[in-house]
Amino acid sequence: MSNKEILNKISYLNYDDLDGFIASLLQSELSNTVGFVNQHSINLMHDDDSVRENFLSLTHLLRDGIGVKLACKIYGIDPKDNFNGTDVIPAIVNALKMSNRTVKFFAYGATEPWLTQGSKTLFKTEEVIKMNGFEQDNLYIENFKNNSEKTALNCVVLAMGMPKQEKLAVILSSIDVPSLIICGGAIIDFQAGKVKRAPEILRTLGLEWFYRLLVEPQRLFNRYVIGIPKFFYNLVVH
Repeated sequence: MSNKEILNKISYLNYDDLDGFIASLLQSELSNTVGFVNQHSINLMHDDDSVRENFLSLTHLLRDGIGVKLACKIYGIDPKDNFNGTDVIPAIVNALKMSNRTVKFFAYGATEPWLTQGSKTLFKTEEVIKMNGFEQDNLYIENFKNNSEKTALNCVVLAMGMPKQEKLAVILSSIDVPSLIICGGAIIDFQAGKVKRAPEILRTLGLEWFYRLLVEPQRLFNRYVIGIPKFFYNLVVH
């Protein structure tokens, strides 16, 4: 699949569109899945057909990062504004809590004590069904089937990283209950304070990735030092 086909799947939004986008998620009686496309995810999609299929099966994909912005410009697509899970997911959760719908919250990802701390901060309640992010897929599926409710909107935040979370999002969304499944990456760790946000000036310049690389060089070396040249190679080849 070409880069253009991947980029065409993304829902490009301006900041002013976010409230309407979130409202559509709250009002939907269908199962919805939300993911984020960045430089790393495009590399993963080119490496593995099953990963690409899972990403493209998500209901909504939002643009995340300066790399995808540059790719859009190369292909003549208006990238509009940047959205990442760290900012968008709390906005979705807050809207859910203020809505008239009965909502049940799930957090699958991270490890303790960060999972409990981050979930409490994000959802502002201790009534969250939680599992760490290192279990087999069948255990999450069983947990969701046993705890989800047909009379509630079942909101699941997956904080286990790509591509595991996108695969699981597709599976969970097929279960016959109203659901909103959100692929959140490090959102729980951010909410728990384990991982710090970049200074606002770096975020404004699209350089949060650089800050994270400086903070976690060993974990993120392959993603950025190797991954960024690979991303531009994929732009040329595909």
